Amino acid sequence: MSLARIVREKVSRRFLPEGGITHLPCGRFGTDATAWGILVYRAAGGEQEILEKHCARLIREQDKGGRLCVDKEHPDSYWPTAIAILAWQDSQRSDDARQKAVQFLLKATGVHSPRLANDPSGHDTSLKGWPWVAGTHSWIEPTALAVIALKATGHLQHDRVREGIRMMLDRQLPHGGWNYGNSVVFGRELRPMPESTGAALTGLAGQVEVEVVARSLDYLQGEVSGLRTPVSLGWALLGLAAWDMWPSNGFKLVERCLTNQSRYGEYDTSSFCLLLLGALAGDFKTMANGFSFSDINPSTTHIR
Repeated sequence: MSLARIVREKVSRRFLPEGGITHLPCGRFGTDATAWGILVYRAAGGEQEILEKHCARLIREQDKGGRLCVDKEHPDSYWPTAIAILAWQDSQRSDDARQKAVQFLLKATGVHSPRLANDPSGHDTSLKGWPWVAGTHSWIEPTALAVIALKATGHLQHDRVREGIRMMLDRQLPHGGWNYGNSVVFGRELRPMPESTGAALTGLAGQVEVEVVARSLDYLQGEVSGLRTPVSLGWALLGLAAWDMWPSNGFKLVERCLTNQSRYGEYDTSSFCLLLLGALAGDFKTMANGFSFSDINPSTTHIR
């Protein structure tokens, strides 16, 4: 059985009859879960009519200003907007909603201030990216998601996107990789995080020469085999795939991560789908050579 079919079967178990995808099997609807679920189901060759049903649910969750929030009780947590834009990409019925979301994202920004000489933070605090929550500073992962979404909709040359790219480059750690959003505090370099690094590398792919991010790629290549959680591994695989460096043992890493569910319980849908997208990034390369996921490692057909 191919990885694509396995993915479709596993994700569809979290579909709601009225549209939308749950955070966990038999759980409640989630905006981010639905957007990530659409992305991975489409990447796995899912039927368009099924996808349209879930896209329509996202449209119903969009507010008049174009944003999509974690839930309607927390309207300031609008970071799922970028993922929804990507989820709507191949849906003509979602064109209006997608354009509204794009316009919202182009106008949204984190809280920024002029860079001061005695600032304990090492990064340029004036460079605008995107925050997790309105009224807070910009951070790496939501900025990477916004850049990816806006690039996909043809806004690569927009000033906001170009500044978002500069912001990510400014926060790259001196020795490689990215932290959640800072680089140096009180003169001390922070430790890199694989999920932040993978997200940033995905957003920067095709925008800078490889030499600019070489240390970050080296860091992620050195870390990926030790990653055991879905978010870290998923972003790491996507980040490496974006630079054509998907690891040769990638499928085994995904299988090991999925097996951990027997100890910790089933992963939430967003984490689960991010991991599967990382796996599919490698499967596409493999299929180009005439193989399927199960051809390489038959045991992976038993994905939990």
